[in-house]
Amino acid sequence: HDAFRYFGRKYKFEVLGLQGISTESQAGAADVKELADTIAQRQIKAIFVESSVPERNIKAVQEAVKARGWNVEIGGELFSDALGDEGTFEGTYIGMVTHNIDTIVNSLKK
Repeated sequence: HDAFRYFGRKYKFEVLGLQGISTESQAGAADVKELADTIAQRQIKAIFVESSVPERNIKAVQEAVKARGWNVEIGGELFSDALGDEGTFEGTYIGMVTHNIDTIVNSLKK
């Protein structure tokens, strides 16, 4: 969902989400089509799945992009509404933020 807009504003890149701010909102076929069209047109290299959102949603976007002639990678899992597992680096706030930054940067620079 759209939990990373603040991050995009800060670092000057556009963030598009399949869902709105709430993970409770459901993405429909029109949302998938619109996002897939944008990804294919702009030839975006990577998309990301949030730990609190079902992975099947992002896989549907990936397949829709492929049907438009562009391959987009799933760049990895990002944490937004929850920390990583207790006892892990991602289970701390600093670890979560560091993980997200590293995941985004490494996936987009490939």
